[in-house]
Amino acid sequence: MVHVSLVPVLNVVGEQKTKPTQHSVRGLRGLGLMPDILACRSTEPLEENVKLKLSQFCQVPVSNIVNLHDVTNIWHIPLLLKDQRAHEAILNALGLWCAGKVSQEPKLPEWTERASKFDKLKTPVRIAMVGKYTGISDSYLSILKALLHASVALERKLVVDWVPSCDLEDSAAEETPDAYEKAWYLLKGAHGVLVPGGFGDRGVQGKILAAKYARENNVPYLGICLGMQIAVIEFARTVMNLCGANSTEFDPATKTPCVIFMPEGSKTHMGATMRLGSRRTFFQVNNCKSAKLYANANYVDERHRHRYEVNPDMVSEFEKAGLSFVGRDESGRRMEIIELPAHRFFVGTQFHPEFNSRPGKPSPLFLGLIAASSGQLEHLLQRSSSTASSPSRCIAGTGTTKPKLYKKKPLNGLVTPYYGNGNSIHI
Repeated sequence: MVHVSLVPVLNVVGEQKTKPTQHSVRGLRGLGLMPDILACRSTEPLEENVKLKLSQFCQVPVSNIVNLHDVTNIWHIPLLLKDQRAHEAILNALGLWCAGKVSQEPKLPEWTERASKFDKLKTPVRIAMVGKYTGISDSYLSILKALLHASVALERKLVVDWVPSCDLEDSAAEETPDAYEKAWYLLKGAHGVLVPGGFGDRGVQGKILAAKYARENNVPYLGICLGMQIAVIEFARTVMNLCGANSTEFDPATKTPCVIFMPEGSKTHMGATMRLGSRRTFFQVNNCKSAKLYANANYVDERHRHRYEVNPDMVSEFEKAGLSFVGRDESGRRMEIIELPAHRFFVGTQFHPEFNSRPGKPSPLFLGLIAASSGQLEHLLQRSSSTASSPSRCIAGTGTTKPKLYKKKPLNGLVTPYYGNGNSIHI
């Protein structure tokens, strides 16, 4: 059992206090639990006498007390644990030393290099996150991590500008003019725009305005789930002159429903009405940006979480107007990926690519957004295209059988081998 506890420093006294940890351990004992390892959080490294005191009063060996003090970035924490031999304490507690098959020394050269690279990043890339939950960054934690993974891989320092979508709307210009000006200032100063998923109609008009700004000014744009639907609605209204175009989620009586409730879904039953989990998307256009970012795969498995989708009956009209649906499901009627071919980078996905992003394997679409926002997209696409060698390519497998993973050689840290169907800061 690992017990995580805070070792605070009182400003008046200036010493590290162990009483909170002693009291919490006593509480655990009262419940019949005895910690094997103490993981102590602190702003500065623990003093040796503090460790001895904790060991004496908590009855935990000094070797089993590890310190998690503040570091420059969170990727240093595993290295901090390794330096304090935390792996030995864990193996001893679990009795795995005698197994003979457990590596006695963690091998973390790639992780060490990545953490070091993170500290050295200086060239910023600014991404405007346009949403309605911007006051709580944890609401978009998976997206923040995916942006971070991609920015570090492309050697850029991530700066996320939080833009409340409500503040972009015309009504905000009269009600809260200062917030309105600040929101548009942040949006126009960003290198790229990201509109994440969400539910409900609050702030939707602001997201539509953000998508319109990105489309008309050739600013890189990535729309996820609702962000893709927003881009479709904006395109219908502005480019196709369908002024009443909307989603039935926001206006059930709209005469131009370009986004509709999934036909197989139920509006009367509570619960289990969402399309969830890993689903397969087939690329319809071989030379589109999305397919190139996925190493020219024929299809990819990504995770979903939605109830509404693009109206398949309007797809032909959209494509005639210039909006390309480059990814669809196995039936061909559910739209999964949109692109504007003439735009620098304008991509929307019905799935959530951030759920499969990892520090060493960034999501391809997030790589594309960061690359486009930092002037590296053409180089990235060329590198990615050069990895394709087989006429039949896929990324991931089905959800019922063991995935077939097609590992491709990474090129200079820009294009990483991507494994679909994985489980899936502000810096």
